[in-house]
Amino acid sequence: MPSIQKTKILNDPIYGFIKIPHGLIFDIVSLPCFQRLRRIRQLGLTNLVYPGASHNRLQHAFGAMHLMQEAIDVIKTKGTEITKDEEEGALISILLHDIGHGPFSHSLEYNIIDSLTHEKLSLLFMEQINAKFNGRLNIAIEIFKNTYKKNFLHQLVSGQLDTDRLDYLNRDSFFTGVTEGVIGSERIIKMFDVVNDELVVEEKGIYSVEKFLIARRLMYWQVYLHKTVISAERLLINILKRAKELSKNNEQLFATPHFSFFLKTEITQEYIEKNLDLVLKNFALLDDDDLITSIKVWQTHSDKILSTLSQMLINRKLFRTKLQKHDFDDKEIKEIKTQTKQKFNATDQELNYLVYKGSIRNKTYSYDNENIKILTKTGEISDITKISDMLNMSFLSKEDKKYYLCFPK
Repeated sequence: MPSIQKTKILNDPIYGFIKIPHGLIFDIVSLPCFQRLRRIRQLGLTNLVYPGASHNRLQHAFGAMHLMQEAIDVIKTKGTEITKDEEEGALISILLHDIGHGPFSHSLEYNIIDSLTHEKLSLLFMEQINAKFNGRLNIAIEIFKNTYKKNFLHQLVSGQLDTDRLDYLNRDSFFTGVTEGVIGSERIIKMFDVVNDELVVEEKGIYSVEKFLIARRLMYWQVYLHKTVISAERLLINILKRAKELSKNNEQLFATPHFSFFLKTEITQEYIEKNLDLVLKNFALLDDDDLITSIKVWQTHSDKILSTLSQMLINRKLFRTKLQKHDFDDKEIKEIKTQTKQKFNATDQELNYLVYKGSIRNKTYSYDNENIKILTKTGEISDITKISDMLNMSFLSKEDKKYYLCFPK
């Protein structure tokens, strides 16, 4: 079948019509491991705070691919050569950049498989798909790993001003209704250029970049690190932790076969090396639905902690969460634990599931990453931190740390 017959048009709420180009990309999109992203929420449990935030990873993947296509078209018109194979590789790289996300995205990072990040899992899936398509993803994988000869292509996939961030800020803003996250992604992309194999932004686009950095900071504290979102995510983590503990003690728990695999199996790095295909096979079948269905059933489990936590999540009876810039006083924590222990008649071990603290961090701009470069009108390349007259870059590049304490209301 000619590849032109496989061209599809999608109607996206952010950009309007999006094309799925090329026969190979269409075939990749049709794979079950990619379609699984329909059942992985982009923002985990954020919909418990912002009810509209139920969009999924597949929508984000298509959006980021659309912006990648726009960026490539702009860069090519400004004289940088990008071959058809490189263009296809870049599109596939951004399309699959999140294929390794587990249920509820970042909420359960390191909790389903604690020895692998979602980026590493994405790479493993890409390599598996590459074998299926006889090496046709070689360039995409090199771009993803930043081993390809053209560095700017990797910057478009993973950098401080990449098509991933350009999409998720606008998309997450749209679905949460938090307008502070809206950015001028089209304007930024129109200002892209490449100088000495580095992605740069023409000076005319500096205000759009400044707004992008401010929007990213605001979205982290208003959405991604919202204290109620933290409460919900930690509740989910503790449910999974308790379920794993019970499963390893041979307690009978309702779960789908692939979810049960991760509850009962200790997946170390050594185990992955020996059983990679088995791990990926089960992971590719695992999504939000498996966990939610299981947690609904666990509401009536005989284990008091598992049933209590499950009921709290399903019925949105979330923990109270305090968020502050300094660590919590031991005396305050001890008082809360004493009250909680009496209320739930909990043991000291069970109390750890009901009262816990931690910290969250956010850095808007990182000097450790490839910096955002501005192409001035005189043809010079300057870091945005030196040319911006609006932003306090020392403030934006400083790691902002806050402490949280969660406990039953």
